[in-house]
Amino acid sequence: MTIRIERCTSEHISALQEISYETFNETFKAQNSPENMKAYLEKAFNRKQLETELSMADSQFLFIYVIHELAGYMKVNINDAQSEKMGVESLEIERVYIKKEFQKHGLGKVLLHKAIEMATENHKRKIWLGVWEKNENAIAFYEKMGFVQTGAHAFYMGDEQQIDFIMSKTIL
Repeated sequence: MTIRIERCTSEHISALQEISYETFNETFKAQNSPENMKAYLEKAFNRKQLETELSMADSQFLFIYVIHELAGYMKVNINDAQSEKMGVESLEIERVYIKKEFQKHGLGKVLLHKAIEMATENHKRKIWLGVWEKNENAIAFYEKMGFVQTGAHAFYMGDEQQIDFIMSKTIL
């Protein structure tokens, strides 16, 4: 399987929006109301919001391709771009989304290794992420990759407050 990682730029905004909608729906549609899904998707993945996120100097989106097909993406943040104040020695993995047909093929692991490489290049000592408390598959995956739960924070899906576990991994 030929895998390629490529930085997403403003030229890829349509593909980013499409894969964001698709993967978020695949992952969370069954456990959330249609109204809350719609509200979240429209807020988080509208074109203007994605353009703003892409323009942030301390954030990067990385696409992962299998052969020539876009299979998923990851968003990482450092410094003030982090969604929580975790300090200058931390790198946040804000999103890791893989299309359903490409899950369980090691792509998440490839992206996490890329995040570790980026953290090392940026002299970061810790990687952290938020994962929904009900996303048991993702939690098990992150634990297998050496992450431990270090906290929790509120996450809003439309008007419903949910809890994300904060999971961290020390890398240096």
